[in-house]
Amino acid sequence: MKNRTAETNGGARLKMLGLALTAALILAGCGHKLVANAGEHTVKVYPDQATFDKLAKLKAEGGAMGMLGGIGQNIAAKEVDDRTPVRIVSSNDEGSEIEVIDGPFKGLKGFVPRQNVN
Repeated sequence: MKNRTAETNGGARLKMLGLALTAALILAGCGHKLVANAGEHTVKVYPDQATFDKLAKLKAEGGAMGMLGGIGQNIAAKEVDDRTPVRIVSSNDEGSEIEVIDGPFKGLKGFVPRQNVN
């Protein structure tokens, strides 16, 4: 006579092991991090791409408008530590919409330029 309890427990353990391995593989695939520019220790996360585009345009104009762009950049963008883990929500040629998944800014969503995401 077979011990059905032992067979059932073995099957359940195998299923749990399979689920754990699947979860580990999924999490390993989400290995994106913020990357600071050379000489910096933080990455600016903008509320959205439109804000980034407007501020970049103002900064590029130089003079008084460039100063306003720099001030606006400091006000609008959050500075998040280099190597902070993020999840990419969407991306295009200019950058990515991200969500911070760990650290003091966990849950923050915003836009970062393409060179600032690995």
